[in-house]
Amino acid sequence: MQLFYNQDLKQDDTEIRFSKEESRHIVKVLRKSIGDTLHITNGYGWLFTAEITISAIKNCVARITSTQLQPRKNYTLHLAVAPTKMNDRYEWFLEKATEIGIDSITPIICQNSERRIIKAERFEKILLSAMKQSLNCYLPKLNETISFKEFITKEFPTQRFIAHCEETDRKSLKQLLKPNMDVTILIGPEGDFSTKEIEQALQRDFTPVMLGDTRLRTETAAIVACHSVVYSNEL
Repeated sequence: MQLFYNQDLKQDDTEIRFSKEESRHIVKVLRKSIGDTLHITNGYGWLFTAEITISAIKNCVARITSTQLQPRKNYTLHLAVAPTKMNDRYEWFLEKATEIGIDSITPIICQNSERRIIKAERFEKILLSAMKQSLNCYLPKLNETISFKEFITKEFPTQRFIAHCEETDRKSLKQLLKPNMDVTILIGPEGDFSTKEIEQALQRDFTPVMLGDTRLRTETAAIVACHSVVYSNEL
């Protein structure tokens, strides 16, 4: 199965017209023709099954034959992760977190951040590609880049954690996670959160956690946190 994406599709639509780029891919690359079946999502959980009615290389058209809303998880996972110095490492995190099962990502600028500007358009494309590859019908939301100080003033679900490396009173994230509850986790930059930032998070009722016995890179820590949440909800 190959999944296509069209954010404008609605539940009661009966037809879909693909762009020139997608039409070429469907007809020229995939060699699909009239009568073949395609699967499309709008990124909001809907899975559309369609049958090709026009297989033109510049204007592929398909008739929607069925529509199904995919079930949502019983929780949401929001990771606030500082951009990494090497941009490709953050892109790797976005791809893998989407495959594992994340709902929203917020790039946060911290005191020790070495990168303070991100390419949101590039990140959106990576999220979309990973969603399609993993056959997920929900596109993760990429929030605007925000400072750490501003981020922690927002409202959060009951489960909110800050993963840091300081030798203070921390518990394992896996021990504290509760299934079927929304989760927000803060992951710092290569230089870790500053002591002041950790204190500010604790004042906002974030629980300090550790992600293992070894020191992890930012993107690795984010993936470990993501997998821990998903795994704890599958038990």
